[in-house]
Amino acid sequence: MQKVQLADEIRRAMPTLRLLMDEPMSAHTSFRVGGPADIMLLPATVAETTQALQLLKEQDVPVYVMGNGSNLLVRDGGIRGVVIKVGDNLSKASVDGVWLRAQAGISLARLAHIAWQAGLSGLEFASGIPGSLGGAVAMNAGAYGGEMKDVIRRVTACDLTGRISVMDLEELKLGYRTSKVKQDRYIALEALLQLQIGDKDTIKVIMADLNKRRREKQPLSFASAGSTFKRPPGYYAGKLIEDAGLRGASIGDAQVSELHCGFVINRGQATAGEILKLIELVKDTVWNKFKVELELEVQVVGED
Repeated sequence: MQKVQLADEIRRAMPTLRLLMDEPMSAHTSFRVGGPADIMLLPATVAETTQALQLLKEQDVPVYVMGNGSNLLVRDGGIRGVVIKVGDNLSKASVDGVWLRAQAGISLARLAHIAWQAGLSGLEFASGIPGSLGGAVAMNAGAYGGEMKDVIRRVTACDLTGRISVMDLEELKLGYRTSKVKQDRYIALEALLQLQIGDKDTIKVIMADLNKRRREKQPLSFASAGSTFKRPPGYYAGKLIEDAGLRGASIGDAQVSELHCGFVINRGQATAGEILKLIELVKDTVWNKFKVELELEVQVVGED
């Protein structure tokens, strides 16, 4: 089915659903690169999300579901089919005692702020992590000694047909940068977190300190997708890359950060192709020098 015809079908079936055509993915990723998505859908409710998935399944259309694009590299040719964005459009949250319930599109920074306002401790580590709750669930995001598995108790998710499942902590199989959500291509819709009563002033001081450390050590003034590589067992990716002599190495406007070698950054006008070439250069050089294989933490999608 042609994309214009598909867009018309979606509009007829779901007239209130926000739909964008030929939407540049560079506007939806923290790397600020990527060609256009044929169609992008921005559902405003969980029901719209599952209904859209059911409709697209019936049409046998390729679907990619994203959060706020903070861990995503889209190739320059863009994405064929439909992208469903679960971001600010699905970002409600509520507090009940030590329980914090939130939709998957909420940013971790906002979620940590809500916890602080309620005098709840446990999310301080997440206050500076870019990305949405849904992505954090899928990747078991963590920093400074904390991980999402420490606070998550239950997740509501759906598969690509729109069928909903509820998974408890054990079922989620949260590991280092992985989960059942990621492995089985589920889409996180909502999560229930259990926190602890804490002192607001203490929580605020901890969050401020962690964010200060992040600003000092990470190239936050440049577009990137965060840490480019996973931590190899027994090593640190940034240290390996630095020791390989790659600090500041660049291809076009893609560069290994001079501040933190574990980050590949976009200095302004990089293409996805340049970023990918630099990533391959880094992987090859580290392997040739140290026989350590670097594995991408960033997700790469789309066409060249």
